Amino acid sequence: MGLFMRAIPLTVTAVAAALLLTACNGGGNNGSGGKNSSACQIGGVSLQVGAASVAPAAGDTGEVPISITNQSKTCTLENFPAVTLGQKGVSGKLPAQQGATAQTLKLAKGDAATFTISYVRGKDGDATSLAATEMKITLPGGDSAQTFPWKYGPIAGQGARNKPNASVSAFQQAGD
Repeated sequence: MGLFMRAIPLTVTAVAAALLLTACNGGGNNGSGGKNSSACQIGGVSLQVGAASVAPAAGDTGEVPISITNQSKTCTLENFPAVTLGQKGVSGKLPAQQGATAQTLKLAKGDAATFTISYVRGKDGDATSLAATEMKITLPGGDSAQTFPWKYGPIAGQGARNKPNASVSAFQQAGD
């Protein structure tokens, strides 16, 4: 029984250390230590942009759903996806939706997850609106990005074009 009691603090310490390491990966460091081997990687999953609920006029809110389907060995989605909206010479990284809580999802081969980009449409030609032409998506724990065209109109800026009024949701399990 004494041996068993000793194992618990070691396990708790190991789990705490693993959580600290995972938290460090979210900082955007693309150095050699930033890659998580169990994380879902762009090359091992397919990303697909779904039918958007496009904001029809300036000030309206729109949503763009993104689905992720695992095409390889079991992998993990943690934290939030990294999404950057850009136009020639200007880009802005999107924050997590206010109040959203990240969850960890394990995806076996064939499993799917989704997340949503919410945005406020800006005015055409407005100096603070980002007339985005592309969105770059990077999954947590990886350093490869996949780029898609942005065809949902300009995004209202929060004081500047590189601070778009848009955000990303947490990953959600998809399917049955």
